[in-house]
Amino acid sequence: MEPQSPKPIERRGIRRGIYVLPSLFTVGTLVCGYYAIISTQSAGELLAAAAAATLTSRAAELGALAAAAFDNASRAIGWAIVFDGLDGRIARMTNTASPFGRELDSLADVVTFGVAPAILAYVWGMRAIGEVASPQLLQRVPDLAGILTFAYVICGAARLARFNIDAVKPSSDRRFFVGLPIPAAAGFVAAVVHFYKQPLTTWQISLAWLVMVIILGFLMVSRMRYYSFKTLDLRKRRSYLAIIAIGMIIVGIWRFSEPVLLIIAITYAISGVVLRITSKIRPHPSAPQEVHAA
Repeated sequence: MEPQSPKPIERRGIRRGIYVLPSLFTVGTLVCGYYAIISTQSAGELLAAAAAATLTSRAAELGALAAAAFDNASRAIGWAIVFDGLDGRIARMTNTASPFGRELDSLADVVTFGVAPAILAYVWGMRAIGEVASPQLLQRVPDLAGILTFAYVICGAARLARFNIDAVKPSSDRRFFVGLPIPAAAGFVAAVVHFYKQPLTTWQISLAWLVMVIILGFLMVSRMRYYSFKTLDLRKRRSYLAIIAIGMIIVGIWRFSEPVLLIIAITYAISGVVLRITSKIRPHPSAPQEVHAA
């Protein structure tokens, strides 16, 4: 007796489940962004309580809790980058990409990689502004910091809007992103906070940090090319050296996440600048239309 084929309704149910799967990872990205914002807010409240504490031991305890909350926010952004990379890859592997999924992904990216790291950069980097001697400058610097971190959000939103427009255009070159991807910009902020954990303690470094944030915004809306790694096929045969290198990176992130993630974030952020400089020195033939990415 021949086995009966699955009922059509069961097939439709499985197919619907496959379509939902990439969106679940997108929701995971959004959850991580929301958690990062909540953790940053909690860290700011702990810092305020530490500043008002009369006992040195109590202030130190609250400061340690604030550093842990900042670290949790940075870790959440890091996990969001993982989820964001998986949702698109799963959608392509299962052939379940949809306009709804693309729009949901962009909206989640605005919150998780735009708003959340901007708030984290502001709260984590603004503690030392109170040491500024001039009262007038003290009043102006927080306003400047708010403008600069909001500019980061605007640049990230513009980056995503440009991607949504260009994504529908035919393209044959998937090797490069145009402009720093917004997850990479958010990853840079998260990697720095994860490395130091304790908020900045001098107003000079705080100002330098705010300049770095606006540089990240500029890189996002720039025309610099960044490797997309979308053409990397892990199913093909690779040299054993590549396998060793990948294994060392994974182990390094697992055991020494602070320095390894910071090195990766800095290296990728400046890679676009290096590519731009080398292309000026040694021009290459014009490539096909480049891929813009969120």
